Amino acid sequence: MKSWLAEERPLTSGYTKPDRVEFKAKADQSSTWVKAYEDVLENITTKRFQVVDARSAGRFRGTEPEPGDDTLPGHFPGAINMPFTSFMDASGKQRGPEDLSRLFQEAGVDPGRPFWVSCGSGVTACHVALAAHLLGHTGPALYDGSWTEWLTGVSRT
Repeated sequence: MKSWLAEERPLTSGYTKPDRVEFKAKADQSSTWVKAYEDVLENITTKRFQVVDARSAGRFRGTEPEPGDDTLPGHFPGAINMPFTSFMDASGKQRGPEDLSRLFQEAGVDPGRPFWVSCGSGVTACHVALAAHLLGHTGPALYDGSWTEWLTGVSRT
């Protein structure tokens, strides 16, 4: 809203009732776009994919607590940290392609290799996926269970 106001975009105090439409989502269960615990476990051995974790550096390194009561900080082996906040400028807008490219390069992400994105619960990882898309990457997969699922899976084994 702050940017909307700063750009002097139109506002109204009236209410407009949206038209009702029906939407049926269809999930492609065979999709390679979403990864599961077992995929990440296998990748630790094969190292076929790069895994980019969008959590803060402190949560990734284990020096800051996770937001959940029983969730331990840290990361799974081989993950690369790119905090989602680094993809936004001071106003909260997405950075431009030049900055995004530099961020991937500085983090050590090889744009020629496929990668997955992860975070604490699968939400902020989408910032990394969007940045990759804006740079023309053909689509990183999302480990939507992310760190929360990883800890649960590891404790089962």
